[in-house]
Amino acid sequence: MNITQIILVVVFIVVTIIGYLLINHVPSLLHTPLMSGMNALSGITVLGALISTALAITTDIAVLGYIFGGLAIICAMINVVGGFGVTDRMLLMIAKKKHEGDEK
Repeated sequence: MNITQIILVVVFIVVTIIGYLLINHVPSLLHTPLMSGMNALSGITVLGALISTALAITTDIAVLGYIFGGLAIICAMINVVGGFGVTDRMLLMIAKKKHEGDEK
């Protein structure tokens, strides 16, 4: 491992710990808006996976890069689609509660 890879691993570990601590201290009322925002940011993961897969041709083990890149694209898209599906269901539940409140 060269120094750049070590720095990237350390940054990844630090960001993971900070992210966990931040999300752990968020009140439950704010989880839905936070999740909706993160679904939009998950599109960046898809873009990164696409770029990584496209650049896999420049490596010696291109087939392995294509396999992992394809898996990354599939996992990122599952995350995006599933997140928006859950957000949609939550918004439908909120809309039903508002309509039930109007009828009473």
